Amino acid sequence: MKENRIPLAERMRPKILDEVVGQSEIIGDGKILTEIVKKGEPVNLIFWGPPGTGKTTLARILAQEFKADFIELSAVTAHKSDVEKVVERAKQNWNLKTRTVLFVDEIHRFNKAQQDAFLPHVESGLITLIGATTENPSFEVISPLLSRSRVVVVAPLKKDDIKTVLTRAIKAEKATKRVTKKAIDYLAELSGGDARSALGDLELALSLSQKIDENIVKEAAGRKVPGYDKKGDNHYDNISAFIKSMRGSDVDATLYYLARMVEAGEDPKFIARRMVIFASEDIGIAGNGALNLAVSAFQAVERVGMPEGGIILSHVAVVLAKCKKNRDTYNGWTQAKALAHNSMGLPVPIHLRNAPTKLMEDLGFGKGQKWEAGFHLDKSYLPDEISGQKLFHDTIDKK
Repeated sequence: MKENRIPLAERMRPKILDEVVGQSEIIGDGKILTEIVKKGEPVNLIFWGPPGTGKTTLARILAQEFKADFIELSAVTAHKSDVEKVVERAKQNWNLKTRTVLFVDEIHRFNKAQQDAFLPHVESGLITLIGATTENPSFEVISPLLSRSRVVVVAPLKKDDIKTVLTRAIKAEKATKRVTKKAIDYLAELSGGDARSALGDLELALSLSQKIDENIVKEAAGRKVPGYDKKGDNHYDNISAFIKSMRGSDVDATLYYLARMVEAGEDPKFIARRMVIFASEDIGIAGNGALNLAVSAFQAVERVGMPEGGIILSHVAVVLAKCKKNRDTYNGWTQAKALAHNSMGLPVPIHLRNAPTKLMEDLGFGKGQKWEAGFHLDKSYLPDEISGQKLFHDTIDKK
């Protein structure tokens, strides 16, 4: 029976900052993590980034540099009793003049009460907290904890970084002659910036065959599910990039982000709804047919379904991206709402009101109005107090 081994990803985990691949924005001369290590003073940190980018590794390295007692908790499985044990251990460490670094993986899964439990011990310095999250900490970590921590963005590794990680691992496994360059390239491509995933696929491929080529990698990796959470940051980041690409008239980027969302299983009606909004907000009177087209796209996707609905979405997204853009109506609407909010108490001018009775007519209700198409009254249609307000600025007719 084959002896159990520590997973390759764990065996290849860096032990010092100099061994960490990538992350040049936070590691290096003058960069935050390097400077923290140089000063030797622990800092409460929140590592924010996708899976497999080294958040746990960085926490372990920092704790080692601080010569601290390193405690790991997973917010998925931890209970109140676990927190109490950590605090008790930290108090013992304090008496022994030893620092305590608590690493909480997936800290966004702790509810407010659980996060509150750490707060007094973080404030007192009893515990140095390092949290890791794949979700935006602005929304998932309580403000008092966030204000006492530095948020450090841990970026997805680039393809070349992943290839470096894989090459190191292959050398460590003495498998240089077994793995082709194309296989390494394909493993890196499939990883999506996740080093742990790439090493896991490599390890499985090595167990399947003596010679690792692209076909063996495909067999080991299977069909990759895109890293996309329809309720998380990826959902909002991709739709934001899609909208901004249409706004910037970049057709290629528009199609790319649309394809990412569709491939990840995003709700096509959600995408279509945003296109309907875009047609009015960003194209407006520069292309009056855009709104009808976007609404038609929504209805067509609703009726046709997927995958053919993707063809319809791509067709209309390209048209919207290529359209001239104009925000006169949107800007006017925004100003109108603000003005209305601040002047709701102003009475409608008497000459604009209906006069269903003789008394109201005698009092001047509707005075000067005529039931004629296109009739224009030689008076302000706005209340006197705001009669000079200009809300709609037509930039098209001025060109």
